[in-house]
Amino acid sequence: MTTVRRSFLKNTAAAAMAAALPALGFAQAPAAPASRRNFAPQSGGWRTFEVTTRVDIPKPEGVTRVWLPIPSVNSDYQHSLENGFSSNGTAKLVQDGQDGAKMLYVEFAASEAKPFVEITSRVQTQGRAMDWSQKTAKAEEADTLRYFTRATTLIPTDGIVRKTALAATQGARGDVEKAQKLYDWIVANTYREPKVRGCGEGDIKTMLETGNLGGKCADLNALFVGLCRSVGVPARDVYGIRLVPSAFGYKELSGNPASLKGAQHCRSEVYLKGYGWVAMDPADVAKVMRLETADWIKNTTNPVVAPVNKALFGGWEGNWMAYNTAHDVALPNSKGDKLGFLMYPVGENAAGRFDSYAPDDFKYQITAREIKA
Repeated sequence: MTTVRRSFLKNTAAAAMAAALPALGFAQAPAAPASRRNFAPQSGGWRTFEVTTRVDIPKPEGVTRVWLPIPSVNSDYQHSLENGFSSNGTAKLVQDGQDGAKMLYVEFAASEAKPFVEITSRVQTQGRAMDWSQKTAKAEEADTLRYFTRATTLIPTDGIVRKTALAATQGARGDVEKAQKLYDWIVANTYREPKVRGCGEGDIKTMLETGNLGGKCADLNALFVGLCRSVGVPARDVYGIRLVPSAFGYKELSGNPASLKGAQHCRSEVYLKGYGWVAMDPADVAKVMRLETADWIKNTTNPVVAPVNKALFGGWEGNWMAYNTAHDVALPNSKGDKLGFLMYPVGENAAGRFDSYAPDDFKYQITAREIKA
């Protein structure tokens, strides 16, 4: 079948800031990591990246469908620009009707012997760091704030979730103190569990009911979001992927641009009056505590952990790209269940849905390339 080549219309007006996509190629080799030093991300210094995802279906069975998340966040920390793709299937840009998560949907005929799709997205990112001395953010719309206090399938806001949050925030005055107490509760009571597949499932009610508070980013940050929502603090997960090494030398907070297998990472945000949407990432504190050194660090005063714990309440590093903030995602034309979130390539054929957490079986690879000015 003849390969189809197209490009999408630019996602937003921000795309005018970027030049046309160059020819697709191999990602640059990762730079040697710097020695670990004080972790202090700052806003400013926009960086431009091209992120390429390729899926190959080695053994097609009947009609095959693939959904690839693409960056759909435009904010003060990310500009989602244009996308270009090639495939031997029928492809189109679609989005989830509830949260607006954008994706490339590709359908391959049963007669296609070697289905493939490759998409390159261009984004600009920068770091974030909250200046707590300034309360100048514009107020968010009331409907938006209500939306981000709602319950979802995996993030209920009543029962044990609310009970836990009320106990953790006892004595807090205002939303900043509530957020700080809940952030500290996550860091003190949960832990990174390397054996969890992918980024975890984010089933926070089960975590609390069983007392099993080990997990990965989609578990720990979802728990933080749910606790915040349950006490009236708007919060949301932000699903994305690390692209390049950390500028601060932290290996566990880095991505290898030549192979981003397993680099998916969920962050979070809370809305705080006067400050707007504020970056949070207690799950990465847990990751540094468990994996950054040979020994599992059990306290936040350790010099490796302390700067990360401080900075990730109100900031994050711009070596990461956001896909979306969507929950309960219905994949267009899918015969499977809704997804709790969309952060990985997803595929289905006549035998059912592929395992997105096994990129060596469901053949996909993700690479990144930084575009220097």
